[in-house]
Amino acid sequence: MHAELVLDCKNQHGEGIFWNPKDKCVWWADTEGRTIWSYDPEAGSHQVYDMPDRVCCFAACDTGGLIVAFANRVSLFDLDSGREEKICDFEPDNPETRANDGRTDRQGRLIVGGMNEVSGAANSSVICIDSDLTVSTLITGISCANSTCFSVDGKAMYFADTPNREILVYDYDPKVGAVTGVRQFASFEGEPGLPDGSCIDAEGGVWNAEWSGRRVVRVSPDGIIDKVIEVPVWKPTCCAFGGKNLDTLFITTSRLNSDDDALAKEPLSGGLFAVKPGFKGVEDTPFRN
Repeated sequence: MHAELVLDCKNQHGEGIFWNPKDKCVWWADTEGRTIWSYDPEAGSHQVYDMPDRVCCFAACDTGGLIVAFANRVSLFDLDSGREEKICDFEPDNPETRANDGRTDRQGRLIVGGMNEVSGAANSSVICIDSDLTVSTLITGISCANSTCFSVDGKAMYFADTPNREILVYDYDPKVGAVTGVRQFASFEGEPGLPDGSCIDAEGGVWNAEWSGRRVVRVSPDGIIDKVIEVPVWKPTCCAFGGKNLDTLFITTSRLNSDDDALAKEPLSGGLFAVKPGFKGVEDTPFRN
């Protein structure tokens, strides 16, 4: 199957896409462009919001507004007024790391993983922001956190440290927001790309955007890649099910590190793509604050 362009937004680095059932739009960030985007698939319209810093991942709050993981902090943020209320700094003692991938769990906590964008060292972490705004550390020793998503019942967390070319699955305690046992869920050895952002479908399959792989793949619940969506640009970054029936897979992409020759060959890089793959998704839970 092939994904088709729905918005030629030319994001520098599209990331962190999710479906918001309240306004029936998909939302995502252009991290390097320092903007947040929304797209209404019924109207075919979009909006762009300038942000004060790089947005790495974010979620809608059930009380209104957003919770935003900027590169160096996590904050509550109001798009209309620009008002920001900082919750915590992200790894302030490590100047090489920043926030990267994240998604809410089924109870509405925000899970945020980091990356070392300078040396690539495995010295970042994954944190959890709970509804009372307390912060805890779930995982340490991370080089580039990606693929965070949760099983339908909320008892498993899927996660990738991208350079390791695998998706892991952690046992997740939804009562307290903690991880315990971990095992390999799927190997990406031999795949054309690296595991980037993921989402879950209603049947328990994990859909993963392959960075530098020109594709999104579905990993079945038993860990086997059983469906491939071709994307006509080099760098898919993240994906999410949306649309009125939750049966459209939306895919963000990147122009990061693409030179003029590469962009001339793939001018749609950084666009928003979509496909109906024959599966339905599961709505993300808004951040419950």
